[in-house]
Amino acid sequence: MGEVKNMLKKVFVTFLLTIFAVGAMATVIPSGAENAMAEVDFSGANSVYVTEYQTGKVVYAKNENDRKPIASMVKIMTSLLTLEALDGGKISQGDNVEISEHAASMGGSQVFLDAGDSIKLEELLKSVVVASANDSAVALAEHIGGSEDGFVSMMNKRAAELGMKDTNFVNATGLPKIGGYSTAKDVNVMTKELVRYPLYKKFCSIWLEDFKHPDGRTTVMTNTNKLVRYYKGCDLGKTGFTSEAMYCLSASAKRQGVRIVATVMGAKTSKERNALVSRLFDFGFSKFECKVVLRAEEGVRDVKVSRGKQKTVGVTLSEDLRVIAERGDDTQYRIEYVLPNKVKAPLKAGDVAGKIVVYDGDRQVAEQTLHFASSVEKSNLWDEIGKIFKEW
Repeated sequence: MGEVKNMLKKVFVTFLLTIFAVGAMATVIPSGAENAMAEVDFSGANSVYVTEYQTGKVVYAKNENDRKPIASMVKIMTSLLTLEALDGGKISQGDNVEISEHAASMGGSQVFLDAGDSIKLEELLKSVVVASANDSAVALAEHIGGSEDGFVSMMNKRAAELGMKDTNFVNATGLPKIGGYSTAKDVNVMTKELVRYPLYKKFCSIWLEDFKHPDGRTTVMTNTNKLVRYYKGCDLGKTGFTSEAMYCLSASAKRQGVRIVATVMGAKTSKERNALVSRLFDFGFSKFECKVVLRAEEGVRDVKVSRGKQKTVGVTLSEDLRVIAERGDDTQYRIEYVLPNKVKAPLKAGDVAGKIVVYDGDRQVAEQTLHFASSVEKSNLWDEIGKIFKEW
C-alpha cells in the first residue's frame, strides 16, 4: 500500500511540474525562431551577463558588476569544488559522508537528511544539483573542508583564482547571511567551469528522482532548472531564489557547436527569469556560428621517420577543424602545424603526433591534436642496408 501511495505521489508531482513548467515557458521565444533580435526585450532582471563559451566574447551585459546576493547560485561553487576534489582524487563518489546536526538543521530547499546518517557522496552531490538541497550542500562542505567555515575559505580562494573580484561567499548554500554577494559576471565565470564536468551535466538532466534515505523513506527530488527540459540544448544550470536576491539563474546551452552561457539576477518571477534566459540563448545563437577552417581529409601531412621500415608517416585530424565566429565574419585564419621534423620508429597508429593551431592574427582561437595515420615498425639491419643500396 505504501508503494502505491508513493507512486501516486510521484505521478501527482510530475503532473504539477509539467503544468508549472509549461506555464512558465509560455512567453519563451520558440527554439530556433528567427526574430528581429534588435527588438528583443531583455528587461526583466536587475543584472544580466551572457557570453559565448569558447571565445569568451560578451553577447549581452546589463549591470553585470553590481554586487548582490545570489541565493542558491552559491551552490555552483559548492558543486565546482566537489567536482574538482573528485577529479583530483581527494574524495570519491563512493565516500560515505556522515551527516552532522548542523547539516541536518538547514532550512529552505532540502532532502531532509537525518543527523547521524551516512550517505554516499554521489547521492549528496546529485541532490544539490537537481533539487538545490541545502542540507546536502553543507554535508559536502564539511566532508571536503572539515567544516562549513573551512569550505567557505576554499570557496573564496577558488573565486580569487578564477578572477571573481566582486564575490564573497559566507556559506555553502546561499541562504541569507550578511556579507554574501556576487555579480552576474562572476557567476558566469564559475558557471563556465562546470562545462568541463560530464557528471554535472548528467545530474542536470535528471527531471524527477527519489532520494532514498537509510531508514527506507524517500524524498522526491525535482529539477529546479526547467530549461533543461524545455529549451533545446540547455544541459546545465543553477537556479536561485530568496526574497532579497529574487529569481536568479545561470545556465548554459549548446547548439551546432556553439555554447552560450547566460546569467540573470533579480527577476521578479520564475516565469520571467526562464523566458529571459531563453531569449538570451536565442540571441546568442543568432550571433555566433561554428565554422569549418580545415576539413579532416585536407589536413593530412607527412612526417619523416628515422629507423623505420618506411621513410614517412602520415598525420591526420580526427575531425574537421572548427572555430567559433560571429556570423558574417570574414576573418582569414592562419593555420600552424606543430610537429617534429622527424620521428623515431616504432610508431603506432592513433598515437599523438603533435597538434594543429588556428590563429586570428596573433591570438590562438582553436587547436586540435594530430595523430599518426598508420603504424611504422622499427627497421632492422637488413632494412637499413637496403636503404643505403637504394640511395646508391
